[in-house]
Amino acid sequence: MERIYDMIIIGGGPGGYSAALYAARAGMDTLVLEKLSAGGQMALTEQIDNYPGFEEGIDGFTLGEKMQRGAERFGVQTELAEVLSLKLDEAVKTVETSEGTFLGKTVVLATGASPRELGVEGEKSLIGRGLNYCAACDGMFFKGKTVVLVGGGNSAAADAMILSRICEKVILVHRRDTLRATKIYHDPLMKAENVEFRWNNVVTELLAEGKVTGVRLKNVQTGEETTVPCDGIFVSVGRKPATELVKGLVELDEGGYIVADESTRTSLPGVFAVGDVRTKVLRQVVTAVADGAVASHYAEEYLATLE
Repeated sequence: MERIYDMIIIGGGPGGYSAALYAARAGMDTLVLEKLSAGGQMALTEQIDNYPGFEEGIDGFTLGEKMQRGAERFGVQTELAEVLSLKLDEAVKTVETSEGTFLGKTVVLATGASPRELGVEGEKSLIGRGLNYCAACDGMFFKGKTVVLVGGGNSAAADAMILSRICEKVILVHRRDTLRATKIYHDPLMKAENVEFRWNNVVTELLAEGKVTGVRLKNVQTGEETTVPCDGIFVSVGRKPATELVKGLVELDEGGYIVADESTRTSLPGVFAVGDVRTKVLRQVVTAVADGAVASHYAEEYLATLE
């Protein structure tokens, strides 16, 4: 007889392994499917200082491995496999992977989201060497320094406010002549004495000597080019949720994120979404972990209805 798991979790990041830990401790037969390594996007972060319990901070790869081992201690099974397709609208859900077919009564979608890149030459090579995608995560590394922030939406405006309280100067670069962010952000940013705006500009080149030293900007209206020295660059031009697998299966919002409230329940019974892939205000390790615990609770409730 084919094994039917109580819970299959797609994605081995903090949300996925938190769900796995809570589910296994509640007596559920639990499988985590991860195509790369534990930690997800977190594993690429060199230093995490805002996750409680690590007074000296910890690197994301190590934290991911610790989360995996903590879950597996209670019987969680991890399978390194790429998920190819899903059938989620039946009582027993089917997950087709590169390593075979798996069946589960509940599925937790923990596929995450990745930052949108500028698309400028040399960008990837400067990640962690002055180029960053998360002000809340990495802003403190630039205390008292000058940074360039690229973006104009709500996330960029919120990041600018965070950085303005940490950095000596924040230069906000936006391709339009006004922020796309909601009005609530406008006044505080305009009043911040250490925030400078470069309207109608785009970044055309990243300047570096081993690490970031500045950016080259181009005015989209006049074509004028300028060089701006800085100690760091923060890119806040949106994120890309990893939801290709579930398009047409569960409800997505206009940004492509899975519609799921604080209960983590999606539009399909027995299917939950945790971490960066779901609609939420704050995407951090600690909020992903909280989602995992919540998903396990509601999955347990759902499983009780099947008995």
